[in-house]
Amino acid sequence: MAFEVCAWCKPGNIDRCHDYPDTRLEHFLASVIFCRPAFEKAELRQGTVGTLIKEATILTSRHKGGNTHFGAFILLIPLIMGDTIKEAAEIVRQTTLKDALDFYDAFAHTAVRVREEDELDINDPKAKEELQRRNMTFYDVMDYSSPHDLVAGELTRGFPLTRYTADLLIHYQEERNAISKVFLKLLSEFPDTFIAKKYGATASELVRERAAMVVAGKMSSSELDEFCLDNGYNPGSLADIMISGLFVALGEGWEWEH
Repeated sequence: MAFEVCAWCKPGNIDRCHDYPDTRLEHFLASVIFCRPAFEKAELRQGTVGTLIKEATILTSRHKGGNTHFGAFILLIPLIMGDTIKEAAEIVRQTTLKDALDFYDAFAHTAVRVREEDELDINDPKAKEELQRRNMTFYDVMDYSSPHDLVAGELTRGFPLTRYTADLLIHYQEERNAISKVFLKLLSEFPDTFIAKKYGATASELVRERAAMVVAGKMSSSELDEFCLDNGYNPGSLADIMISGLFVALGEGWEWEH
C-alpha cells in the first residue's frame, strides 16, 4: 500500500508529487499504519472476510481524507488469509450472508462511488434487508457487482489481474520505477471502473486510449497525468489492483529496492 501511493508517476492518482484538495499523501500513509491490526488478524485467521474488511475500514476512518484503501482491503484481506491466490479465491467462495452484511456496514465508515442505478445501492437503508431476503453471501455481492467493478471481478474470477500485475512486476524487476511502468500498462489495457462509475464508460475508455499512447511513446505520462487531474479522472480500481499485485509479487520474491 505504501509502495503504490509513493510511486511516481501514476496518472490521475495521488502520489508523492501531488494531492487532491481533501485527500493527501499523508492520509494514505496514515491508512497504511492504522489498518495493521486487521491485517494481523487476517494472517492468523482471527475473523471472517466481512468482519476484517469492516475492522480495517473503521480503523482507517480516523483520518479526514475519506476513502483511501477500501478497495485494497477487499482484495488484501482474502489474500492475507490464504497462503496462495487459489486459496484466497476459495476463502471468498466460502463466505456467508454475515460477511455480506458486515461488508455493507463498512460502507458507513467510508465514501465509495456506486452506480446510480444499482438496486443493491449501499446507501439505501433497505439494501441489507434485500441481501437477507435473497440470502446473498459476500461472494454473491461481488459476483453481482463484477460486470461493472474490476475489484469485485477479481474476487469472483480468481484474482486474474492481481496475478497479471505480480507477473509484470517480476518482469520489470531490474528497472527503475517498475510500479509506475506496470500501472501505466494496466491503465493502457483495462478501462478503470472507478472512473466509469463517476464519469461513464466513455471517459474510462478515453483514459485507457491515452495510456496506450503513453506506453507507445506518443504521449508523456505527465501529459496524461495533467489530463486526468484536469478532468477529475481517478483510476482508483486499478490502483487497488496494483496494491494486490504488489502484495503477491513481494511474497514471491520481488525486490522493491532495484
